[in-house]
Amino acid sequence: MAEKMALAKAINESLRRALEADPKVVVMGEDVGKLGGVFRVTDGLQKDFGESRVIDTPLAESGIVGTAIGLALRGYRPVVEIQFDGFVFPAYDQIVTQLAKMHARSLGKVKLPVVVRIPYGGGIGAVEHHSESPESLFAHVAGLKIVSPSNASDAYWMMQQAVQSDDPVIFFEPKRRYWDKAEVNTEAIPGPLHTARVVREGSDLTLAAYGPMVKLCQEAADAAAEEGRSLEVLDLRSVSPIDFDSIQASVEKTRRLVVVHEAPVFFGSGAEIAARITERCFYHLEAPVLRVGGYHAPYPPARLEESYLPDLDRVLDAVDRSLAY
Repeated sequence: MAEKMALAKAINESLRRALEADPKVVVMGEDVGKLGGVFRVTDGLQKDFGESRVIDTPLAESGIVGTAIGLALRGYRPVVEIQFDGFVFPAYDQIVTQLAKMHARSLGKVKLPVVVRIPYGGGIGAVEHHSESPESLFAHVAGLKIVSPSNASDAYWMMQQAVQSDDPVIFFEPKRRYWDKAEVNTEAIPGPLHTARVVREGSDLTLAAYGPMVKLCQEAADAAAEEGRSLEVLDLRSVSPIDFDSIQASVEKTRRLVVVHEAPVFFGSGAEIAARITERCFYHLEAPVLRVGGYHAPYPPARLEESYLPDLDRVLDAVDRSLAY
């Protein structure tokens, strides 16, 4: 069954299916119940599944994640929401010290199937701590899986796969794409959780991105095509682990790579990709791997975020620089 739905609605439907399929799945977070979340992603779930399955928590992120860890130890599969990206840091200790480490600490005897949902990124004109992209901080921590869908179909299925995973998953939701609609086939799994996907074939250069920047890269490929340039767009989908084999296959074909993400370029995920692909594809590359991202500065006020975030011109400038080598 295929249905066109917004990305936020796809996550809602995916959580509904998970709650129906497994009585051990619980949804927790600030305002996720009666309000349905600030973005209405969990709208209607508490009404249908009750307050013991969809739980409004106190405003205490460390307590939310700590409670989820305790529930997971007792056999539950908690899905917790951090209301905004910048609110996650009170829970950072619980995530990196307990959630990520318990499996190794117990020599594999303990599993913590916890999903931490984090709406992230800019583009909505929000204030400080509401528009950040902290994915690299979590990707550096062994024991966590980090994913980010770019479209409604992936949002639906990647949430299903995250809930079913026995490992903790940090699920970054691109809030600026919540209202973008796409066809969702609720019966056909599109592929493994951590596999990248070519969303546009090309021959001159590869644009690699995830989450909110995939759509921008597709727009850049459209603009480049008007000048006779063929850009391949690769949706990474996963930040940890990264599907380097798919990136390598694309780069061996196009011989050039530009990595795009909203997070600051400095120590961002693009740096790891650039280093690894340079090692793997040294004799194939005809230009250095270039990166496009945010600046190494605190996230600015809303009136300046368009200058801070990657845009079409900055992506096309990187394409020009790469093709000029």
